[in-house]
Amino acid sequence: MPVSKYVSDVKVIPHNNEVVFNYLSDFDNLSKYLSDEVISAISGKIPGISIKNFESDHDSCRFEISGMGNAEIRIVERTPFTTIKIDSQGGLPVEMKLWIQLLPLEDNSVKMRLTLQAEMSMMIKMMVGNKLEVAINQLADALAVLPYDGH
Repeated sequence: MPVSKYVSDVKVIPHNNEVVFNYLSDFDNLSKYLSDEVISAISGKIPGISIKNFESDHDSCRFEISGMGNAEIRIVERTPFTTIKIDSQGGLPVEMKLWIQLLPLEDNSVKMRLTLQAEMSMMIKMMVGNKLEVAINQLADALAVLPYDGH
């Protein structure tokens, strides 16, 4: 199957790269942020899809997607303070790889860019391709405003 690549806009996060890296490279932090209300709001943006039974540990998070089954994303590589690589596993009809890239700035902030590679059939790409372009930027926006200082 062909691989499609989606790259977010660069976001500037007003925290140093070590703090941002340590927060994003631990999926346990997501479970503190992703309440049932937030998951419901995310599900509401994707017609016909609902996400439930979210759980996470340091390296992975698992959830159920209506009509697709169980899915998991797992951190497969951490390059301290610069890169976090995440792979999908489980019941998704699309195989995905997500890279979070961090670049420190002189003013104790960090630039962040997300790159998503999705292996999917042409039919699935026609259905979700444009949504993935929007979603990668929405994800970058959400990650840029997480409460890093409350860590």
